Amino acid sequence: MSASVYGKDEFNCGLSGAEKIAIFIQMVRIRRFEQRMILDFSRGEMGGFLVSSMGQESIAAGVRSVMIPADHGVSGWRGMGHALAAGMSMESMAAELMGRSGGCSKGKGGMFSFFDSSKHHWGCHATAAGQVPLAAGFAFALKMREIRGAAVCFLGEGAVNQGVYHESLNLAALFDLPVVFVIENNGYSMGTSQQRSSAFKDCLAKRAEGYDIEWDRFPDSDVYEIRTRAGRALQRARNESKPTVLEIETYRYHGATIADASSKKYRTPEEIMLWRNTRDTLTLWEERLVHEGVLDERQAKGIHEQAKHEALAAAKFAIDSPPPMIADIGTDVYAEVDEKGLDQLLGRYFF
Repeated sequence: MSASVYGKDEFNCGLSGAEKIAIFIQMVRIRRFEQRMILDFSRGEMGGFLVSSMGQESIAAGVRSVMIPADHGVSGWRGMGHALAAGMSMESMAAELMGRSGGCSKGKGGMFSFFDSSKHHWGCHATAAGQVPLAAGFAFALKMREIRGAAVCFLGEGAVNQGVYHESLNLAALFDLPVVFVIENNGYSMGTSQQRSSAFKDCLAKRAEGYDIEWDRFPDSDVYEIRTRAGRALQRARNESKPTVLEIETYRYHGATIADASSKKYRTPEEIMLWRNTRDTLTLWEERLVHEGVLDERQAKGIHEQAKHEALAAAKFAIDSPPPMIADIGTDVYAEVDEKGLDQLLGRYFF
């Protein structure tokens, strides 16, 4: 395998072998956790939706690896990988998926409640582009508080057709907000190809030119490249307080949700297998590290096994956890109510 041109730049030349393996471990953990949750979903252990990002692991792990503690992240509904990459535990996520009180949102939200303020991860959102103005708000808060950080917003290519996406880009440009919008373009939105659902010239990210915002587009196949090009955008946000739109070409192996019965109708099984066999980002990164002498096949196998056991333990924790009680239905709605603050007396928590 030829060396990546990005492997020797400022974002990667100082990357230690342990740090490279850490990215690989993160990608494996995402893959193994999602595989386990798909199995438990098929067994009826959870209701609602299950949305997999399998095939897109390099984006979550790669972008997160160049983020700093002062940065904030928020994702769309394909958010399991982003939550894990942000540092959330498999146990809290599995329990949330299964509606148990040990979940990150106490079992009250399910798939779209992967949220942890201590990790600066502000959830995954089911409404297309619903997270985009939130990211602009986080960026505005960072700027007003003079914190050298950036907001990173992950969204799908279908979300870029929503009005609120364009409103947010307009505000980001007007106020010079330190935000990076990362379009994970897997080509099919909910089930309609990009060519049929979006009018565009060259690429979706180029729309940013209409708002005088810098943009970039590249594939997800090289973790070094992801780190470099996302790193540049993050530096622009932190140092210059300027927004950027990144479009990363990727592919999802499953449907819009795991229950998507049409996922092999709007794209062929042959197309799916071609991507899995030739462009699997997890395999490509593993091969890269083996080629560099950073990782060997025995170590890689052990990492897979460890992640598999971690996911199994998380599923067991979730199944063994109790569900929320009926009495809990009125809690976790308004912070002032739960904390019995002064505003409760004045009714301010209503508006």
